Amino acid sequence: MALLLTAILHMVLMSTEFVIGIIVNGFLIIMSCNDLIKSRRLILLQILLLCIGISRFGLQIILIVQSLYSVFFPLAYQANIYGAKMMFFWMFFNSLSLWFATSLSIFYCLKIATFTHSCFLWLKFRISKLILWLLLASLLASLSTAAVCTKVELPKIDYADFFTNTTLKSATAKIKNNNELLLVNLALILPLFIFVTCTCMLFISLYKHTHRIQNGPHGFPNAQREAHINALRTVIIFFCFFISYFAAFMTNMTFQISYRSQQFFVVKDIMAAYPAGHSIIIILSNSKLQQSFRRILFLKRK
Repeated sequence: MALLLTAILHMVLMSTEFVIGIIVNGFLIIMSCNDLIKSRRLILLQILLLCIGISRFGLQIILIVQSLYSVFFPLAYQANIYGAKMMFFWMFFNSLSLWFATSLSIFYCLKIATFTHSCFLWLKFRISKLILWLLLASLLASLSTAAVCTKVELPKIDYADFFTNTTLKSATAKIKNNNELLLVNLALILPLFIFVTCTCMLFISLYKHTHRIQNGPHGFPNAQREAHINALRTVIIFFCFFISYFAAFMTNMTFQISYRSQQFFVVKDIMAAYPAGHSIIIILSNSKLQQSFRRILFLKRK
């Protein structure tokens, strides 16, 4: 009974996260395409948001499919979710989403941070080429990671005694120790390291600037103080979403969590919160996107 309630709660959360994720990431894709078409030139931020929206859209679909199989077709989970095609797309969109989020953090760091080190300034002046090359490298790295993952021997779920008298009594699954897939995905530590570094640099820069404004002359407008404080909040929330997803994903890749257990569903819920939640923060941190989203959401005219 407890497992049934857990599965129902899981599907409610996953469905909510899926709907929200499809809406916000679809919005990012449409708005970015619209701005690129109107401007008729390459706008770096819009390209980044377009790439992020597409990767998150794909990742959200993969995660909801996994949840549907785990709840409604548990005995078919192994064959369908760990099949070569599904594994390729799962690893591809997962890696791509993390790399694109890292690219966005690099963009914000170079655009907003005010460090005067020569290396930082050199990168800052070459931000356009750097981000475009990074997006291409992210695509190639994600394709490579996904291709390697399809060749790895995956652990097998033991379905013995899974059902008793046609009623689900337990959700245990004996999983063989197999960390090959985890080792492959340790390559994602690189975007994690870059993301953490850029986030820390941006946080330090914004904190120092906010501190100077608050302790400086009273001539500084309140709007400027609020803008920097909001930027600090956004950076912290960005960081929390990224780290929580990465931790949940790596925990999932250890295959040490019992299949269809409460921990299994919690990990899946945390993973599904990232594509939706992170994109919501992107929209809320951008005044133009925020106004457009509110206009669409509440059917307001310009």
